[in-house]
Amino acid sequence: MTATRSTRQRDVIARVITEAPGPLTVQEVLEQARTDLPTLGIATVYRTLKLLTEQHRIHPVTLDGETLYEASGRGHHHHFSCITCGRVFTLNVCPVQLPRGTVYPGGFVVEAHEVTLYGQCPECAAVRQAGTRN
Repeated sequence: MTATRSTRQRDVIARVITEAPGPLTVQEVLEQARTDLPTLGIATVYRTLKLLTEQHRIHPVTLDGETLYEASGRGHHHHFSCITCGRVFTLNVCPVQLPRGTVYPGGFVVEAHEVTLYGQCPECAAVRQAGTRN
């Protein structure tokens, strides 16, 4: 494998993650990157995800025990997980007004928070709605 090919693979994988509407699983990264790189292997994806994480270009997100990856630098945000299609979306609106430093009973001091909402994405909700009209 040449350095040029490695850079192209890295660039494609980084682009796939950056352009995604939410964090992606390793398998989703592989499938989407294969659009540009049909021979891309899973081992290359894992190595590239590790490298991009070490470079702070992406970061892992753990949802329901599974690791997904999203671009770094997106600021404070949360996620929506569709229970029908399984896709995960980024929500740029915070549903919880919880300032850093808030102290909960028992002395728990909030430093940060993560919220994942579960339900149906707009596409799945539209299909379900259409099905109930028939």
